[in-house]
Amino acid sequence: MDLVFLIKAFQLILSLSILVILHEFGHYIPAKLFGCRVEKFYLFIDWPFTLFKKKIGETEFGVGALPLGGYVKISGIVDESFDTEHTSEEPKEWEFRSKPAWQRLIILLGGVTVNFILGFLLYMMIMFIWGKTVVTQDNLNSGFKVSEVMQEVGFNDGDKIISVDGKELVDQFEINKMLFTRNLSEVQVLSENRERRIINIPENIGTKMMESGQMLSFIPIPDLVIDSVLPNMPATYAGLKKGDIISRVNGSKIYSDDDFESSKSVNTDYMQLEILRKGNLFDVTIPFDSSEKIVGMNIKSQMIKPTKLEYGFVESLAVGFDYGYWTLYDYVAQFQYVFTKAGASQLGGFGTIGKIFPATWDWKRFWETTALLSIILAFMNLLPIPALDGGHVMFVLYEIVSGRKPSDKFMEYATGIGFFLLIALFLYANGMDVVRAVS
Repeated sequence: MDLVFLIKAFQLILSLSILVILHEFGHYIPAKLFGCRVEKFYLFIDWPFTLFKKKIGETEFGVGALPLGGYVKISGIVDESFDTEHTSEEPKEWEFRSKPAWQRLIILLGGVTVNFILGFLLYMMIMFIWGKTVVTQDNLNSGFKVSEVMQEVGFNDGDKIISVDGKELVDQFEINKMLFTRNLSEVQVLSENRERRIINIPENIGTKMMESGQMLSFIPIPDLVIDSVLPNMPATYAGLKKGDIISRVNGSKIYSDDDFESSKSVNTDYMQLEILRKGNLFDVTIPFDSSEKIVGMNIKSQMIKPTKLEYGFVESLAVGFDYGYWTLYDYVAQFQYVFTKAGASQLGGFGTIGKIFPATWDWKRFWETTALLSIILAFMNLLPIPALDGGHVMFVLYEIVSGRKPSDKFMEYATGIGFFLLIALFLYANGMDVVRAVS
């Protein structure tokens, strides 16, 4: 077992432990406030055995052996524990089922509420402590290399993004996610020749990205930079300088020093370069003075250097909230693809989640991932599936609207069906992780 695996596994367990404990406290606190008896409060599942337990008051607190979430057992609720002994008796005053609908609704929503709040607070904290890194147009000298799907839409290699639906795009990397989730109408780009173009986006662009497997449709082109210029060589006489960025060679875009060497074969007597220097483009012709076609300069690929944005305390609250909002929006929007063939094949379990964490310990990345998982956990728990919080909420809302409370027997059957569906989904998602690992 290698060190990277252990680091990722520890981060995953720590993150999920934080989220589960706070989620369950979101149920526990309102339950106690409304006079419900909480029988158990467990991190992880206490099967096949319990690692630790201690009874405090009427509640047994413990840590289970099976690291799959956690739970609180509230008296008088029909849940995945399938404890139905109480249903044959009249409701007791301390039971969940005896409380008014509005109190039961608050108890049920407590967990997801905490997870939503936690996710947004973590993003605010991250913005205040570490700020945010973005890739601006100025950072992206050579523009993007675009996928075949995006070329069909109208994008070209070397394009930079100016605006999306009329709003300036500060972080160029955002374009991949926005095209996939946000139903864009038009994108304004800046071409290599400094020409501005409007590109109309088809409605099904997200589906095309998913089906083609080209989710990362815009990849930044590294700058091919002149590292040094040798004296008394053609490059010197042509006026080239250290730090110049080579944009094109003989009219073609190049992406590496190998591409540069290959371009020498196009012409026998000279090489035509397009140079970017301090934001200005100009052409340079380099004649060859020997059959070896020596130019007299060294070049290197230079990765994109992002810009770091820093925020004060008050500003970080607004920026963090905005970041959390769009994180939630994008996750909900992409949920539609789960029900497609391509989307279903991308589902994953704990293995997929674990890969999100960095290979080395990084507190910023850890809290970013924890914030994301907190928002995902909140949304998933709100799905109207019996055995999830959202399923119970659905039945309570039905009771409030109709004035009729579903019977305990109906709740037993519904919870059983929901639990079966969740187990099936769990096995499928983690099974896909296994398939990808061995293939």
